[in-house]
Formats: sequence, structure tokens, C-alpha cells
Amino acid sequence: MTILEPVSEVDVEVTVNGRSHRHRVAARLLLSDYIRDTVGLTGTHLGCEHGYCGACTVIVDGDAVRSCLMLTVQADGAEIRTVEDLAPEGASSLSPMQQSFHDNHALQCGFCTAGILMTLESVDPTDWSEPERIIELLSGNLCRCTGYQNIVAAVAQAWNSEGDV
Repeated sequence: MTILEPVSEVDVEVTVNGRSHRHRVAARLLLSDYIRDTVGLTGTHLGCEHGYCGACTVIVDGDAVRSCLMLTVQADGAEIRTVEDLAPEGASSLSPMQQSFHDNHALQCGFCTAGILMTLESVDPTDWSEPERIIELLSGNLCRCTGYQNIVAAVAQAWNSEGDV
């Protein structure tokens, strides 16, 4: 009988916001920690570290995921988008959804905002444009400041004024 040695480090290659990254990482490194500490993008926030608050939501291969529940090794070869990709560095304006959040005062402390924006980024707005559906969509994102009214108004405004934001 052979005892297998545990794997402590793994080589991963991912694309984050259009840039390729290759690193040797601890096999148990969370994707959220990789994005923040290794790649240096701090827009992805860690709220609960149990997956229920949604602050750490990023897009992995087109799907919204809780980066605090995903290991970096699980994302090997994946295309990842973070909130920084919505209005890339050097852009002269916010994305339409970000602008709508600003215009509708849809944030207070802003801690949850990145996760909410990434959740919204992962869906087809034509399927979610009614206020009741927006509330359903955002039910996985916890905001402790706003009461959600302005967030729902911002989403509805962005999706109704821009079509397919």
C-alpha cells in the first residue's frame, strides 16, 4: 500500500480581466485571496467567507461565482472577470450600470457593490428587468446599508435606458 503525499502547491494559469496570470499557489488558496493578494485587484471583497453575502462575486467563464468558496486550482485555465473590468483603468467614465448606481444613490458604504455589479453582469437583462425579478436576482447579495430600493431603481433604470447593459 502506497501513501500519497498531499499536494501543497500547484501551478495555475488564469486570465483575469483579459490579462494572463501564471503562478505557483498553495493548493488550498481561495480564488478571492488569489485575486486580491496575488493579482492585486482589491475590488473583490470578502464579507462572510461562507458564500452567503455575495460580496466576493466574480465571473468565471461567464458564470457568477462566490470566489470565497472556490479554490484557485479549480479556476486553472479559466477566464475571470472582476469589478475592475467594468470600467478598466484609464477609462474616462463608469460603466452604464455603475453610473446608474451613482445617479440613484444605490450605495452607501459600497462594500457589497462590487459583488452586486458582478451578479448583474452575469445575466441577460431581458430576463430580469421587472422590479420583482431584480429583487429575486439580488437575493443572493447582502447589503446592510441601503434597504435595496435605490439598488433596484438603479438596475431598472440602467437596463431600461440602455437596453442590454
